[in-house]
Amino acid sequence: MKEQQQFPEDFQVTIKQLLQQMNDEVTDINQTFSTLKCCILSDLEELQHTMDHIKSNVSSYYLKAYLEPFTKHFITLTQAVQRLSEKRHGALIVIERSILVEPFLLGSIRVNAPVTQLLLESIFYPGNPLHDGGVLIRGDWILSAKNILPLTRNTEVSNKFGTRHRAAIGLSEQTDALVLVVSEETGRISFAMNGEIFPIKT
Repeated sequence: MKEQQQFPEDFQVTIKQLLQQMNDEVTDINQTFSTLKCCILSDLEELQHTMDHIKSNVSSYYLKAYLEPFTKHFITLTQAVQRLSEKRHGALIVIERSILVEPFLLGSIRVNAPVTQLLLESIFYPGNPLHDGGVLIRGDWILSAKNILPLTRNTEVSNKFGTRHRAAIGLSEQTDALVLVVSEETGRISFAMNGEIFPIKT
């Protein structure tokens, strides 16, 4: 991530506590492995869980910091993706920032409606003619739906992710847009920016 943010004090305390917890877990695993020579798979699983918890908290903080200068609908967006996640409805939501995104999109259907949670959920409802592809948001407006995004050409990424995630990463490689992704298969929520993708905790 290229953009830097100053963490508020209470957030720093939370992350430092989690990092200390992870450090303690590493120490325990090292001692167990060195002295008792028993299976450490469950300990490693717990360490991974702690790391994922840290990563999702930090990603969520950055998500808010990166969106707020460009749309006032951060809470609306996070509530919408949370609901879509719970229902396992796949989604791709592009939030335009400084660079115009439309030249990079194909197949757009104009919407021109205010950003609302209900509208976002209904667009991505399975069977809705607009649910395939991505929604484009500029400021307070949903400009279009059914957008086809450019796929990433990074072969390492292509092997790990499905089409939605590769499209989100692909657009974020060519613009400064932030792209929210909800996985239809797992319900997991992520965002792509600067060619990278990060899990988030809404």
